[in-house]
Order: sequence, then structure tokens, then C-alpha cells
Amino acid sequence: MTATLPYGTWPSPLTAQEVSAASPRIDAARFVGDEVWWSESLPSEGGRTAVLRGDGEADPVAVLPAPWSARSRVHEYGGGAWAVTDAGLVFVEHSDQRIRLIERPGAEQPGAEPQPLTPDAAGMRFGDLTWHGGSLLAVRETHTAGAAPERDIVAVPLDGSAADDAGALRVLASGHRFVAYPRLSPSGDRLAFIAWEHPDMPWDATTLRVRDLATGDERVLAGGPGVSVLQPEWTGADELTFSTDAGGRWQLVRQGITASTGAQLTTDDADTGGPLWNLGARWYLPLGERVAAVRTHGRDALIVIEDGAERPLPLALSAQVLLRDAVGSRILVTGGGEATPTGLWLIDVDDPGAARAIRGGTLARDAAWYPRAQELSVAGPTGPVHAFAYPPTNPGVTGPDGEAPPYIVTVHGGPTAHVAGEASSVVAYFTSRGIGVLDVNYGGSSGYGRAYRDRLAGAWGVVDVDDVAAAASGLVEQGLADPRRIAIKGSSAGGWTVLAALTRTDVFAAGISRYGVADLRALAADTHDFESRYLDGLVGPLPQAEQTYIERSPLTRIDRLRVPVLLLQGADDPVVPPAQAEAMRDALAGRSIPHALVVFEGEAHGFRRAATIVGALESELSFLGQVFGFDTPGIPTLQLAR
Repeated sequence: MTATLPYGTWPSPLTAQEVSAASPRIDAARFVGDEVWWSESLPSEGGRTAVLRGDGEADPVAVLPAPWSARSRVHEYGGGAWAVTDAGLVFVEHSDQRIRLIERPGAEQPGAEPQPLTPDAAGMRFGDLTWHGGSLLAVRETHTAGAAPERDIVAVPLDGSAADDAGALRVLASGHRFVAYPRLSPSGDRLAFIAWEHPDMPWDATTLRVRDLATGDERVLAGGPGVSVLQPEWTGADELTFSTDAGGRWQLVRQGITASTGAQLTTDDADTGGPLWNLGARWYLPLGERVAAVRTHGRDALIVIEDGAERPLPLALSAQVLLRDAVGSRILVTGGGEATPTGLWLIDVDDPGAARAIRGGTLARDAAWYPRAQELSVAGPTGPVHAFAYPPTNPGVTGPDGEAPPYIVTVHGGPTAHVAGEASSVVAYFTSRGIGVLDVNYGGSSGYGRAYRDRLAGAWGVVDVDDVAAAASGLVEQGLADPRRIAIKGSSAGGWTVLAALTRTDVFAAGISRYGVADLRALAADTHDFESRYLDGLVGPLPQAEQTYIERSPLTRIDRLRVPVLLLQGADDPVVPPAQAEAMRDALAGRSIPHALVVFEGEAHGFRRAATIVGALESELSFLGQVFGFDTPGIPTLQLAR
């Protein structure tokens, strides 16, 4: 029998503890002989990133045991923190950023103690580790007091000679503010890589460069102003395949290194590429004469390109899909779908029906507890706004007749990123209790081409705010949401949009900001090098646009904010420092607005520890209950101040 209960009070078996363990956070994966190895952030172990091996049936085995953690801090977001060499596993240890080697373990015994390969030098970081032709390549980032960080591509000897002598690191390419994707040619005498300079981000403009390692000659093969080139791969002795958005969408091109143009492999209706937040990200993999690729237009799709045609793979993966590794016709893929949570999958492109989950990919509860994302578009001031709606879903409860449910409008970070409507335990935590969720891809989001991304150029804090407000209003106009009970929630750049929306519109009844930006000038002064000029494109260059920075900052407009706010912050965040949340708390207190600031010790930009994930979710639910007027039994009560 189905009960009728007020929205927000529906009993749910989904706990915050279950959510913290539900979907693995997988950073990379490789075929190693007959095994699959992958790296995974483990909330139960303080968020450390372990390297594991397994087959999807037996419990995984740790290749990199505690307390070691394979996590790079290059660009602060890292990526490419480990690789497998002939000698064993090489990895960037998170605590000191040194590359270490752990001998490849046997089937029944652990490996030896990891040995350092790079110097014990404060300020030196490594990422984008690549093993090819007997050489270990890495992007090195060097921080020196009073100077801008420097980055180069180096070859790292495996004999440990560079552990005490940085001079043993052979510099292969330098002279650029940012570099990524080091790729040695099959003959080993040329290096392909991408580079970019301030004020561009890698989705704004990069160049694909080929360097002759004998002569030092370097030429630009593709890219330049207004063109983003990503992921070069050698697909012949003198040929590269890469992704470029020169035509408005990231498309695959195959080009000889002495040619001025190449052959386009994909069609113009979707992207094969995305924002390079993490080094080493892959949107395609060469499979001999064929190519496996991700195509994105809102949702993702996997295809195989063969004989000049695109063949879709009939898989239930459509959200946050990335390709990890390939051997023969087998590929490793991470991602999820409408009814499938994120996981690591082994897929044979010649027999996709036999795809199997190596890690994750299963729901924490019966599927009846998980809503299917409903794709929708509404009209915004500058064009269509794309979103995914998750209605309240509980197999044993319905809401009262004639009553619309409360909703949380969620705003992704970046802001150059996107959501794709996947099955999510975080979403189900709220929807199973009678609270709907609306995920918005506001103007500026990736996944819809450069023109959609460029809608945010110079307009951060305006277009994103207008679009999330339009999406929320669209729900109300369709009778799907209670206009008096719509909250807005976001992380990082999404937290900025939360605070900006609360000070520029009257659409939302409450706001939840996870490590969000409150003061643009402070962000420009305090943030790290990778994003230090991001605001040039999103708002305008300083000092010319200083008045715009002041006018758009939520702290400047605090007199417009009248609704309760929850602030969640990592104590060690180098991207959006805690001072932003503390300043917002003080401003809210000065106006006697109900608020809470919860600071999580040991957390940086993004929450990784189980206790933090649990505490943040329960704080959000308690906050919504107090604001919207429903009880939250079994959940610790969040204390709101005024």
C-alpha cells in the first residue's frame, strides 16, 4: 500500500553513510597483462587514492597499500598520478609530490617499499605520467617563493639517480606557462604535446606542438587563438590524431606532422573532447585502424570509427564517460547512465553486449528508489537552457494531492563543465525523501559546443544566474515545483552562482554553497596559478574591469540577500580559500540572516573523506528541513545562527 505523506518527510533507507560509499571515485585505469588496475579515492581511508587491481568478481587487491596515496597537485587538480613501467608501478605520492617506484608485486605478495625517483624538493610537483618506449615522461611544476610557477616536460630515470640530483631529470620541453599530454613518437625522436599561456584556459586556446628532441626544433601543428586542441596521440610514424574545436565542436582530426591540414574523423553534431581540468583525460583511444570515442551533446555516447563511419555502441553509459585504456578490441571506460551509477567498465567493442563492471556500476538500493533524469530545456535570456530534472521518487510514498514538492536546483562547478543526467545516490538521498532535484547546464557549460560555452564570456554572475533562475521558474510554470520551497545548491564555481543568485533574484528560498566564491577580487588575488587568469575571460581583465568585479560580488550585494544560507568549506582549500566563506558568514551575521558555516578539517577543494561526505549531506538535509518546515528524524540538527 502506498502512503501519502508531506514532501520532505518520506521515510528512506538511503543513509548518508551509504551515499559516501556508493559510487567509487576512479581517477584512471590500465590493462596490466591479464589484470585491470585502477586508482580510486577511498573515503573510508581518509580520502587517500589507492591503486587497486581486480576483475569485478573478487574483492579488489591493493597494489599501492596504505598509507601511500597516488595523487598529483599539478594545477591543484592533478591527473596522471601513476603509470605502469617495466620495473613496476610509478606514482606521485600526495604528501610530498615525489615520484616513487614500487616493484610490481607478485600474485600473492605485496610489492617492496616504494623508492623515490625524484628529489625531496619542496615546491616541485609532477603529473601526467606517461610510459612509452622505455621512457617515463612527466609534467613538472616548480614553485619558487616570489616567482610564478614554472612547468616543463621531463624524462624521469627509473634508476633513482634523480632522487638526489634534480639535474638527472632530462628536460624535453620548456618555455611555456602550461604543458600537457607528453607523447613520444614511435621512433622516440620527437615529442608531441600541447601548450597554452595566460590568460587562456585549455578550453579557450592551446597549441599542438611537435619538438625534434635531437635538434630542439619545435613547430606548431594545430591550434592557436580561439582554438582548443586536446589529446594528441601518435597513430603513425609521422602522423598524429588529436581533438580540435576549430569548427565550433571538438572533433577528431588525423594529420601528418608536415601537413598544414588534416582529415576530420567525426561529425559536427557533438563534441569529442571537454574541459581539461585533470591532466591525462582521454575522450578517444586508437584501436589499430579504428578509433573508440566519446561523443557529447548533453549526454554522452560511445562510438567506434571504422572505414570512415561512426558506429554507435549499444551501451547504457551516457554520463561523464571517459576512456582510460585499450588493448586490442577491449577498452576500459569510466562513466554512468540514466539507470546506471558511475563505474569502471571493461568493454569489447566487437561484443559490447558482454560489457562488465570491474568496479561500481551498481545501485546501493533497488532501482525503484532512483529517479530517471528527465531532460528538459527552457528559454533563457540569451538562449535555451538545458537541464535534467529528478522528481521525488519513493516506491512506498506519494505526496498530497494538489501540492507541489520542494526542489533543489543544483549548479555544477567549473564553471566550464557539465552534468549529464546519471543515476546518483546523492540525488536519490533527497528525492527518496520527497525533495526534487534539478541539475542545470547553464550558459557557459561544456557539452554543447563552443558557442554555448562562450555565452558566459564576460558574463559570469549574470548569464549563469539568469539561466538557473529561468530553469527553476520553468519547473514552477509546469506545476512541478513549489515556488516557495526552491533551494539552490552548488560547489566551487557553482557556489558562486548560488550566492550570486541569492543576491540578484528572488527565485530561491534558501542557498547551500560548498566552497563557493563570494568576493571576485579576493579570488583573483588568492587563487592558484592555473585559474589565476580564468576571470579575465569570465568577467574581464584587471584592473580595467575592477568595478565589475565589485558590483557582481555577492559580498558587495549582501543587502539584497534575505534568505537562509548554509556554507560548507574545506579548511585546506587552496583554490577557494576559507577566507571567502568566513567573509560571507560575517556578512550574513551582520544582517541577522539565518546561516551556518561548517568547516571540515583536512579537506581541500572537494570533499573526499567519509566523515565529511556524511556530515555535509546531513547538514544539508537538516538545513532544508528547518527552512522548508519538515522534520528530519535521525539526522543531527544543524545549528543556525543569526
